[in-house]
Amino acid sequence: MQISKLFTQLIIATAGISTSFGQSTQGWKLEKMPPALETEFALSSLPPRLRDAATVYLLDPDKGYYMARKGSNGFSSFVMRTQWEKAEFLPDVYSPMSYDEEGTKTFVAVYFDVAAMRATGKYSPAQIRDTVLKRIKDGRYKGPSRTGISYMLSPLNRGQASDGLSNSVMPHYMIYAPRVDNKDIGGDWDEGHSPFAISPSDNLLDKEHSIFNL
Repeated sequence: MQISKLFTQLIIATAGISTSFGQSTQGWKLEKMPPALETEFALSSLPPRLRDAATVYLLDPDKGYYMARKGSNGFSSFVMRTQWEKAEFLPDVYSPMSYDEEGTKTFVAVYFDVAAMRATGKYSPAQIRDTVLKRIKDGRYKGPSRTGISYMLSPLNRGQASDGLSNSVMPHYMIYAPRVDNKDIGGDWDEGHSPFAISPSDNLLDKEHSIFNL
């Protein structure tokens, strides 16, 4: 699909959802994306050469993620809809992600558990966050055994920033490196011009348990 066409479809889809739900932080229920659009959007996170053989997961808002297409190259792609570390339910977070085989075994499993918990309607955002943190600390969620890569090369990303929802056009590579922080690499945020370390669990976990560092 051409980038301009993908942009247009995404804008229409997100506008409809935003109009229906506004910026509610209470509603756990998510709108299902059109499967073809969700597939295309998820795969846009990968370099073109990896897309045809990648596994694709789609979200059923009533159950969680399911495998829509089994791949053969070890890479998995999906559209993340819940930022668990923010402890807030928003209807219009859309963040296409892909991971290599090791990242799929570790990080992706966490995102899928979060989606499944949200789909039940039985968990508050804070309960989901606290459940994830507990599972990290007690060893249920383990960090990857090696450094690896998460591609986030999609033309559009909509996520929750410190000042609210933010649309970004910033295709990038994420090298995951558990328990590595800015002090280790001499990194710092300077508008993206230098390497820097981030973690979804910033200020939530100590360095020993910071398995999500990128």
